[in-house]
Amino acid sequence: MKKKTKIVFAVIGMIFLSVYAQASNDAKELFMQKCNMCHKTSRPTDISKLIAPPIMGVLRHVKMSYPNKENAINFIVDYVLNPQRDKAVCMPQNIKKFGLMPSQKGAVTKEQLIKIANYLYDNFPPKGFRGMFKNKNKNGNMMPHGMGNENR
Repeated sequence: MKKKTKIVFAVIGMIFLSVYAQASNDAKELFMQKCNMCHKTSRPTDISKLIAPPIMGVLRHVKMSYPNKENAINFIVDYVLNPQRDKAVCMPQNIKKFGLMPSQKGAVTKEQLIKIANYLYDNFPPKGFRGMFKNKNKNGNMMPHGMGNENR
């Protein structure tokens, strides 16, 4: 009898993991379709080509302001649909450089945003991430951590 119970729980666990993995893949795909054209997922080597802050930096600031996942999700959904300068959690120079994010009303639904926000919260920033641009190269241009300062 115990063996059957273990098998049943193992099957239920595999089904749950499969559903969770599919939901995560769906959310990642939504992010790639709806957000990645502006918010890149990797550390850029040339910041002059960015049109919005990379998502790892965005989520770092979101989590610093909203460490509770539910509050962070609610903030992301609200901000993407109703962005306002006084609600922004990014550094002021990012708004100066990129402008205020345009509202995504009509481009993404609240339900899609909830999925995307959960995916982002669970996956960004990468472990050990400290910030995007703290170093300057020899020309004085801002460079991602670990780039451009090796020969100082």
